Amino acid sequence: MARPATRFRLFKRRLSNAFIRPQTLAFLPALMLGGYWFGGEGLLMITAVTFPVVLLLGGLLEGDRNKERMDSLTGLANREHLMETLSGFLNHFDGKGQSTISLVIQIDDFSEVAETLGSSATEDILRLTADRILGAIRPGDLAARLVEHRYAVVLGPIRQANMEVGLRVSERLQSAIAEPISLNAGTVYVTASVGFCLARRAPRRDADSMLEAAEIAMDEARRSGRGAVRSYSSEMGDAVETRQSLSDDIGVAFDEGQIRPWFQPQISTDTGLVSGFEALARWDHPDRGVLPPCDFMEAVENAGMLERLGEVMLFHSLSALRLWDKSGYRVPRIGLNFSADELRNPRLVDKIRWELDRFDLTPDRLTVEILETVITESNNDTITSNICSLASLGCDIDLEDFGTGHASITNIRRFAVGRIKIDQSFVSRVDTDRDQQQLVSAILAMAEQLDLQTLAEGVETHGEHAMLAQLGCRDVQGFGIAPPLPFEETMAWMDKHTSRVGNPPQIGRPTL
Repeated sequence: MARPATRFRLFKRRLSNAFIRPQTLAFLPALMLGGYWFGGEGLLMITAVTFPVVLLLGGLLEGDRNKERMDSLTGLANREHLMETLSGFLNHFDGKGQSTISLVIQIDDFSEVAETLGSSATEDILRLTADRILGAIRPGDLAARLVEHRYAVVLGPIRQANMEVGLRVSERLQSAIAEPISLNAGTVYVTASVGFCLARRAPRRDADSMLEAAEIAMDEARRSGRGAVRSYSSEMGDAVETRQSLSDDIGVAFDEGQIRPWFQPQISTDTGLVSGFEALARWDHPDRGVLPPCDFMEAVENAGMLERLGEVMLFHSLSALRLWDKSGYRVPRIGLNFSADELRNPRLVDKIRWELDRFDLTPDRLTVEILETVITESNNDTITSNICSLASLGCDIDLEDFGTGHASITNIRRFAVGRIKIDQSFVSRVDTDRDQQQLVSAILAMAEQLDLQTLAEGVETHGEHAMLAQLGCRDVQGFGIAPPLPFEETMAWMDKHTSRVGNPPQIGRPTL
């Protein structure tokens, strides 16, 4: 139950929001006339005195300055008011036995919530979230709305402004926000990510630096998944600088051809021969060396260059297939991962058809790899249409990271999936761990019943390779076979691999 002081603040804010509306103020003359009509001058005087008192309680007689310091939608403080308050806390209390903590809270996946519910319901959620934040903090703390679905809290000066307090307040805020929301005869659930910064850990002892650090921590929390909490550290600041540097370089990287696919072999467990390659993006950075996608994908997204990355990957992958063919190497197909953003492009199928014709390749040489989370979470008709059209064109559809995204059998059928790629988490230690063997066996049995091909990812040892072969997994890939290779090294690897195909790894019978 909310404390009396908290209830009063909520009452005051709601009162303020109610009376600040133009339609309410327009009713004022009618209110005065009604008072005079029904009660004469006495009631008119009472009404004239009472209404300003109500406005005073709501804070409406504090003038334009008060309005300028409030967020118009939620009634919380705005950024300017928050910064003034935080500066005051730091100047008057920090280093004198008391300190403060800044927290930044952001509703997870809010764009999807807004798209689903519409603007009116979205505003209701923002206001209710503000109420819940107010109900979760102390009277001496200050809550603010920064932008859209991002809020902030600064704690009133306390003696123990440490990590434990920051975590406790963060979890209390998350629990309050996560309570079910009754809306339009339905129930909505939202979660929030939180980042916080202790005053002693901020890069500088000023309000701007402290709030920025909390925002950096919150962004790091979002990268870790829904409902995460992170505390700011200097390493986070270094990582932000690195990402910013990469964002500045990304345009030059595309112009100079620094970003290209590397190719990881996939081999058949029946024959040992190459059954395909997966194309994986790599950035050959002139100063930082070769970077994997996890280091630069955010820079690509922020620069709005995901489509350009897809074009680069497709062009060089099909070029590699043609060169392998001309050189006498048999590579049945090449796999390319397509993001949800790429799959939303209504011109995607035409573009792929044109590129295949350009390189004189049949569609079955290209495998479209889709993360399990894409088909699990997508309700987008364009994505569904594109995947089905690519399957109809003749491209193979692989479901990547199978087992991590809870894809239903219905969705596997709906998206015309032809092969599932078993996630590394199920493959690790499969040769020695009985539980892993049972899990993989169950996946393989399901795939056989659904007439799906299978490929195991992340194979790192000969034992894992051999056990997967005996359990019936058709194809494998991983560092135990070969790491991703630049195109220039792929043919030498295939020559070496072909020379030892006659000696496949062996292991005893499965222990099932």
